[in-house]
Amino acid sequence: MIVAGQRLPIVIATKPVDFRRGHDGLAATVQNELGLDPHSGLTVVFRSKRGDRLKILVWDGTGLVLIYKRLEVSNFVWPKIQDGVMQLSRAQYEALFEGLDWHRMVAKPVVAPAAAG
Repeated sequence: MIVAGQRLPIVIATKPVDFRRGHDGLAATVQNELGLDPHSGLTVVFRSKRGDRLKILVWDGTGLVLIYKRLEVSNFVWPKIQDGVMQLSRAQYEALFEGLDWHRMVAKPVVAPAAAG
């Protein structure tokens, strides 16, 4: 499993991209089309038109890292195609990467414990 940045957001670019693009082309998409900083450490997931492939772009502090994955049998579960991005939790990101239905991964609210008395 490829681990995303610990504290920074994980987002999906909901509109499919040209999968011939590499590091620099996808970084330009992040900056120019999505309005985000590709060198901030955030993790950006890109989808293919077919839906069976994904690319993940992340700045690790020393350079851009590009991960490519293709499912052999089925397609990834994607959000509705539209402009912009959608934020994912770490659990949703990991489920997406494994080819699972990440919609079912819902974080439960955590209530801060009361002071011991």
